[in-house]
Amino acid sequence: MREFLKQAASVKPSARQLAWFDMEMYIFCHFGVNTFTDREWGDGTEPESVFNPSALDCDQWVEAAKAGGFKGIVLTAKHHDGFCLWPSKYTEHSVKNSPFKGDVVKELSDACRRGGIKFGFYLSPWDRNSKYYGTPEYNDYYCNQLTELLTGYGDVFCVWFDGACGEGPNGKKQNYDFPRYVELVRKYQPGAVIFYDYGPDVRWCGNEAGTSRTAEWSVVPSELCYLSEVQTGKGPMADYGKTEFLYNSQDDLGSISKIMYSQGLVFAPAEVDTSIKGREWFWHENRAPHSVEKLFDIYVASVGTNACLNLNVPPNRKGRFDDADVQRLREFKAMLDERFGKEVPADIELVEGSLPLQPKYSIKCASDAIVNYIVIEEDITQGQRVESFVLRRYDEPYANSFCYMGTCIGHKKICVLNNSAKYATKWELCITSARDDVKIKSIKLY
Repeated sequence: MREFLKQAASVKPSARQLAWFDMEMYIFCHFGVNTFTDREWGDGTEPESVFNPSALDCDQWVEAAKAGGFKGIVLTAKHHDGFCLWPSKYTEHSVKNSPFKGDVVKELSDACRRGGIKFGFYLSPWDRNSKYYGTPEYNDYYCNQLTELLTGYGDVFCVWFDGACGEGPNGKKQNYDFPRYVELVRKYQPGAVIFYDYGPDVRWCGNEAGTSRTAEWSVVPSELCYLSEVQTGKGPMADYGKTEFLYNSQDDLGSISKIMYSQGLVFAPAEVDTSIKGREWFWHENRAPHSVEKLFDIYVASVGTNACLNLNVPPNRKGRFDDADVQRLREFKAMLDERFGKEVPADIELVEGSLPLQPKYSIKCASDAIVNYIVIEEDITQGQRVESFVLRRYDEPYANSFCYMGTCIGHKKICVLNNSAKYATKWELCITSARDDVKIKSIKLY
């Protein structure tokens, strides 16, 4: 068991995954015929004439994203209805036959480059319009469209695949050739992370509510993410049982009880995807955005729990973000700056005599400081290792001193201190369980 835990502790992210983690937040843009038909899922029969944004302004999207502190935008280049926001030569169901006549993908990719943020796209495998859907020819059709997007619009930071698989216009379902799709992305955009339920680079957190699980492991069984690179041997109990029935909506994906039965482990971190307007993804009239406090809570529950945040902001029928959404993004960034913009100076030392797997860190700050958050980061270039930790105050009797109890740390863990803890001047971070020697990258106070 000890040898396997050391292997688990050494499962490492790729360069593209590290770059993705450093982004922390990016915007999702659901835009298409559903914007004009007041639907969430189109059926593929919508006439191309319905798509006609009267004042498309992708520069406004980019400026709003930047004002909110987001570092990229992912566009729904094609949703389940099959309508393409670029003039694909492989279908007539696209912008080329709409009154708009333009190329939304080009408009946005160019705007992202001008604005200095990254561009990505969503290409739905489910296509309710294509006559090829449900036949062997469809994978060729899909790969042709994927190649158009990968080769025609500059650098791409993320290719977002949806796992939905319903019926096409012929009443058939499709067997998607995801290994082939992944191969194309690696060929033409090797720096892009691929999002999909089952890897290879980024997986779904399991909900659309804006929160991750209590222990959000990036190191998970290969049975969950079969498209990801396996980096270890099989678990010590793999000959006696199986890691079965894993899916992203479950509470526990990476604990020892899960990985010990696995045939091998992969590095596949979670993305938290949610919408600024609630449960709806496309624009609908008279939908107000979440409060700024709600957005902050989503930030803590995503970026602050070893995940990245993909926040959907849907353009309206003019082709612009609603003014209320733009204002809320500005307010959100202002709140982040207020709460995390100025670090509280602190002396942090490894306590003498600490054990490699259970180190303790002394944290001291000035007597007049008020600390609301303690932010901890592991050096995930060496792997994700911490299983659990506690924070305790030094100015209280030992039995009453524990002010925060956590599980995973990973890329970033934001610990929100309660009222009694934030006025303390000395704390101790105690790692209570780890898979191998702990590698803490930073401990910061705000």
